[in-house]
Amino acid sequence: MRIGLLTDGGYPYATGESRLWCDRLVRGLAQHEFDLFALSRSAEQEAAGWVRLPAQVAGVRTAPLWTADEDTLGLHAPRGPLARLLTGGGARTYARRERRRFAAHFADLAASVCAAAGPERGRTDTGRTEDGAESRRADERFTRGLYGLAELAWEHGGLPAALRSETAVRILETACRAPGTGRTVQTATVTDLLAFTAELDRVLRPLSLDWYEEDGLGAVDLCHATAGGAAALPGLLAKRFFGVPLLVTEHAVRVRAHYLASGGAPVSAPVRALLANLHGRLATEVYRQADLITPGNTHARRWQERCGADPAKLRTVYPGMEAARFAALGDNEDDGGPDTLVWVGRIEPAKDLIGLLHAFAEVRLAEPDARLRIIGAPAPGPAGAACLARCRELAAQLFPDEDAVGFEEIGGPEAPELAQAYAAGGVVVLSSVVEGFPISLVEAMFCGRATVSTDVGAVVEVIGGTGLVVPPRNPRALADACLALLRDPERRARLGAAARARALELFTVEQNLAAFHGIYLELIARAPVRERPHPATHDGPRPFATPPEAHVLDHWPEPPGRERADRTPSWAGAGSGDA
Repeated sequence: MRIGLLTDGGYPYATGESRLWCDRLVRGLAQHEFDLFALSRSAEQEAAGWVRLPAQVAGVRTAPLWTADEDTLGLHAPRGPLARLLTGGGARTYARRERRRFAAHFADLAASVCAAAGPERGRTDTGRTEDGAESRRADERFTRGLYGLAELAWEHGGLPAALRSETAVRILETACRAPGTGRTVQTATVTDLLAFTAELDRVLRPLSLDWYEEDGLGAVDLCHATAGGAAALPGLLAKRFFGVPLLVTEHAVRVRAHYLASGGAPVSAPVRALLANLHGRLATEVYRQADLITPGNTHARRWQERCGADPAKLRTVYPGMEAARFAALGDNEDDGGPDTLVWVGRIEPAKDLIGLLHAFAEVRLAEPDARLRIIGAPAPGPAGAACLARCRELAAQLFPDEDAVGFEEIGGPEAPELAQAYAAGGVVVLSSVVEGFPISLVEAMFCGRATVSTDVGAVVEVIGGTGLVVPPRNPRALADACLALLRDPERRARLGAAARARALELFTVEQNLAAFHGIYLELIARAPVRERPHPATHDGPRPFATPPEAHVLDHWPEPPGRERADRTPSWAGAGSGDA
């Protein structure tokens, strides 16, 4: 079958969090054909280029979310001679009738976003809980506005100029001042409204792209969105315009990620409130339209249910990871440095290395020979560099004139490979205060290492009783758990063996590929046959965009005498003729 893979800030670019998982999926399901529809997040990401694509990738279409320059966006061309004349070779503008349509649809969208903006879905920022009828009305207005704008863009060209226009700002201002909106939204200034419309343009950018044609998303059998939010928007339109089934996979729920990111973002409270409700409404519509949703863990699943996902549509599929690179270490009974704790990951504030250093100070008081190795690189940007500098400064204060704590990077002389980083100690520690799916824990489990972790995100679900779990932001509890394992080598070995067995059962690439192979077949089997004639013969609808025989290398000869509709194939009659 032909799969339209929808990505946001990842595959096929060489940078991005989802590129490895997507690449394994595409390479592992070689029996299918993939068309990539990718959104990029920065000019630097595009400059880094693509990963090497396998042969089953039939085509790639990309679009940037980081620029408002219409010449580089790949927007949908206006349909019809009048619409083409309106572009004038520059920014797309609408005639009076289209401007009225835009105003009506954008008013619906703005009213729904302003109706209940707040940190919790279903609760206004004044503390008043939305009743079911109010929430349904707001969702209906959001849906009506969203698809109205999409149809306008499909018929008359892209939306960026209209979304950034004075008309859009005035409509949004009216919606913010309307009765029933929260106090925070009502205080929005013109600067706040301009900031929100700029972000709204980026989120809704997929509505304006030229992907919605018979040779684009109209030609695929199934849309697989590898994230929610903007990545799932093309899937929503493919389903609406062409009836293409939609599968949504979320390893990290976009609404949750937005809440976490907005907490320290340099934006005002009204903008944060508007963005929170925009992403919440969009998530609700994505979950409502998706034929199946595959969260990467139960923690993500709870967030999806909170945003309105039907539990009957949810099916947890753990992300697959390569176990082979850790096989040798996992088979080795040596548990590394028995007095050494290892932390592996990306250095950033959410990992709470400050708390880990304070916990290790207590460990050193009880076990003077203990050592801590922090192996990882700072997160990109000034926050990661500042976090690393602060950790080094604190380590120097807590452990003066001692070689108790080491800071290293993967690829250095002492840890040239990831597996060797986990081999450096007998206990692997995770100290995060915020976590989604803890990849470093799974890698430690593949290596047969005992672990001590904070109870955040999907940690308990991943560990499943094969490691020690303590409350976050509690250095005393973290220190006690580390000491318990450092002092008990037999328990350490038992937990490590159990952890490896669990990881091999649940978190391998093989189980992930098997799950999605079955899901693809299930969704296609449930989907009705779409009226799509074969491009060569026009002989009626076919259930698949690319029939199986198209993959056969040899050319199929045209049988003589096509008027003989009941012609028996030669291979069928050979045996009977000799009888």
